[in-house]
Amino acid sequence: MKILGIDPGLVKTGWGIIETDGNKLSYIASGLIKPDAGQEMAHRLKEIDEALQKIVTDFEPGSAAIEETFVNKNPASALKLGLARGVAMTVPARMGLSVGEYPANLVKKSIVGAGKAGKGQVGMMIKTLLPTCGDLSEDEADALAVAITHAHHRESVLKFGGKLSGASR
Repeated sequence: MKILGIDPGLVKTGWGIIETDGNKLSYIASGLIKPDAGQEMAHRLKEIDEALQKIVTDFEPGSAAIEETFVNKNPASALKLGLARGVAMTVPARMGLSVGEYPANLVKKSIVGAGKAGKGQVGMMIKTLLPTCGDLSEDEADALAVAITHAHHRESVLKFGGKLSGASR
């Protein structure tokens, strides 16, 4: 099964696709969606929507996963990120995919073994787990980490209605 992982953002939305065959993970593709920062919000969100729709159409994943947003100190920034996250969740759902949600600490624990791991540690482990992925941006590595987490936890997520909370589950 192919899994689309998404690391949402208004400046850069990272995406990555892996394929699972039992316990075997394979890298398929990854990239960044970079909406034009000079555009108004609605057009930036439209760019994310259209790019994700093309990715789902081109790669035909069987499910998708997205990182939950942590609470930001700046409410305006959190709201803007929430808009990008909403689009990133809606596109795969609109196209018939189940969408799992994972807190950042669970993603890090699943990939590195520690819920407070840094982005560099996550990136190194992604290259270890998916050696054919080549050089990745932090956002691509995070998206692939979400996809791998979904591969490991998707059965539990289905039982909990698409969301798995907490690093201990």
